[in-house]
Amino acid sequence: FFFFFFFFFFFFLSPPSSTTSINFNQLHHLHHQRSESFVMKCGQKSIRLSAKRRGCHLVSSEIMEGAGSLLNGVQVGMCNIFLQHTSASLTINENCCPDVRVDMETFLNRTVPEGRTNVPWTHTDEGPDDMPGHVKSSMFGVSLNVPVTNGKLNLGTWQGIWLCEHRDHASSRSVVVTVMGS
Repeated sequence: FFFFFFFFFFFFLSPPSSTTSINFNQLHHLHHQRSESFVMKCGQKSIRLSAKRRGCHLVSSEIMEGAGSLLNGVQVGMCNIFLQHTSASLTINENCCPDVRVDMETFLNRTVPEGRTNVPWTHTDEGPDDMPGHVKSSMFGVSLNVPVTNGKLNLGTWQGIWLCEHRDHASSRSVVVTVMGS
C-alpha cells in the first residue's frame, strides 16, 4: 500500500519538473489563440496505375492527378504513397533525363540476378523474375512520404516519383495515397 501511495503521489500529484516546458492543454490553448481556423484534414484514396513494362517509370503526374482532391486545401501536411504489391517498388529520383531510369534498371538487374539456375533463389515457382522482384522491392521499398505545401507535393526541382516494375509481365498496380495536414 505504501508503495502504491508513493508511486501515485510522485508521478501524478507532484508538480512538473523544470524540464517540462508545456503540457498538452497549454499547447492546445496556445494553438487556438494563434489560429481559430486550424482544421486538420485527413483523406485517403486508392489509385490504379496502368500496367507498365519492366523498368523504372516516372509516375508523378499520375499520382498527383489521382490525389488532387486530397491535396486541395492542404497548406502544410504530409502525403504517404503506399504501393500494395511485393514485386514492384516506389522511389523518388531524377525526373528529367530518362537515361537515369534506364541506368537504374541496369543496376538493379546486375545487383539482383535472375534465372532458374546458378542463382541463390529457392522461390522460383512464379517465374525467374519473381524472387528477384521481391528483393528489388525490398531494396527500394513500397512507401514514400512527401511534404505537401499549398496543395501540391513539395518535390525538388529535379525529383519525380518512380514506379519501378520488377516483373516481365506485370498487371496494373494499386497505390493508396493518404494525405494529412491543415
